[in-house]
Amino acid sequence: MALAGGVADAGAAGAASGGDSGQAGAAGEGGAELGGAGSSGACSAVTSAHELDGGVHVAACSEITYSTNPPSSGEHYPSWADFGAYDFPLPRGYWVHNLEHGAVVVTYNCPAGCDDDVERASAWLAQLTPDAACSTGPARVLLVPDPLLDVPWAASAWGFTLRADCFDAGAFSSFVSDHVGQPTAPEYTLCNLGVDFRAEGAETCGAK
Repeated sequence: MALAGGVADAGAAGAASGGDSGQAGAAGEGGAELGGAGSSGACSAVTSAHELDGGVHVAACSEITYSTNPPSSGEHYPSWADFGAYDFPLPRGYWVHNLEHGAVVVTYNCPAGCDDDVERASAWLAQLTPDAACSTGPARVLLVPDPLLDVPWAASAWGFTLRADCFDAGAFSSFVSDHVGQPTAPEYTLCNLGVDFRAEGAETCGAK
C-alpha cells in the first residue's frame, strides 16, 4: 500500500523543479544502499548511505513512494517544515524537502509506546546548536512520529539513514554532526525557516 510518503521498492529519479536542484546522484537511480556501518551500542544503531532519487516537486498531499525507509531523498512537496519537535505524523513529503536543504529528521514509531525515549529525544533536540552553514538560525533538526517507519527509531539526511531499536543520544548526535548542513544535500546553504505545520489551520494532509 502506498500512502502519502510511503515506501516502495524503487523511487523515481528525476530533475528537480520549482527552483530546487535535488538531482539524482551519479552513482545511479533507485535509492539502492551503498554501504552501512555495523550496529553500534545498546540500540543497535546502523547508519547507511544510499543512492539518490531525484528531488522533484509534486503537489502537496499527493501520494509519494520512497525507496528507503526512512526516506533519504526523492520527490517532495513544495513547502518544507519549520524545525523542532512535532507530536503528530507530519507527512514525509514535507520533511523530505527539509533533507534537501541539509536538515536531519529524526523519526520514531512505537506502537507499544516509548514515552521515555521521546522525552529524552525532545530534551536532546532542545540542546542542539546551529550548524556552520546556517549559524544564525535554529538547529536544522526535526523530531517527528512516523507510522510508516519499520523500526522504532531512525534518522534521515539527504542520501543517508540511521536505523535503531531505541533512542541513543550518542548515535543520533554523531549522525547530526556528520550530515546536517553538509554539501551532500543539494541546497544545504538554504537557511529559510519552513512552514510551522503545528500552527492552527496549517495544511497537514489530515495528519492532525
